[in-house]
This record gives sequence, structure tokens and C-alpha cells, in this order.
Amino acid sequence: MAGVEVKYTKHFLNKLEDLFAESDYVLRYEKGNFKSGYCILNETKVAIINKYYPMEGKINCLMDIVKLVDLDMELLSEKNKKFLIGLLETNTEV
Repeated sequence: MAGVEVKYTKHFLNKLEDLFAESDYVLRYEKGNFKSGYCILNETKVAIINKYYPMEGKINCLMDIVKLVDLDMELLSEKNKKFLIGLLETNTEV
């Protein structure tokens, strides 16, 4: 499997947000001056993304976060498990 094709659409952003909704991580959009555009609080399992980022930036941040944190596969629906596995196999480096 070659992974998931990254699409910069509202639907793709919703699919990424849905992963977090089913996981034990909390996803929040807030203002902040994070150098990378996001901040991960591993102890409390909170991921914060700059709310002023455009959709493309939010999607890129979520893609980075998915690869950095350990989302519990047991909590995910079958559809989201497949999506997550595809994301983890996706090479976003250009």
C-alpha cells in the first residue's frame, strides 16, 4: 500500500479531525506563536494547532502530529484504523 493521497480539502481535514475525536488525544485550535504551527502536550494528550492557519497549514500540522503521537488503534473505528495506517505509510516529504 502506498499510503493515502493528501488532499487539501475540508473533507480531508474533517477525516483527520475525526481520528482525534475517536482517540484519547484532544485536538484544539487556539491562537499561539508555536514555531511549527502546533504544540503537543503528551502528558495530557492534547494537540493544539494555530487557529489562524489556513486549511492547508492545519492539514500539514495534523499529518505531522499523527506521525509523532501514538494514537491507540483499539479506540478507532475500522474505517479510521485503515485511514490511520494509510496516513502512516504516506510519505509527505517532497
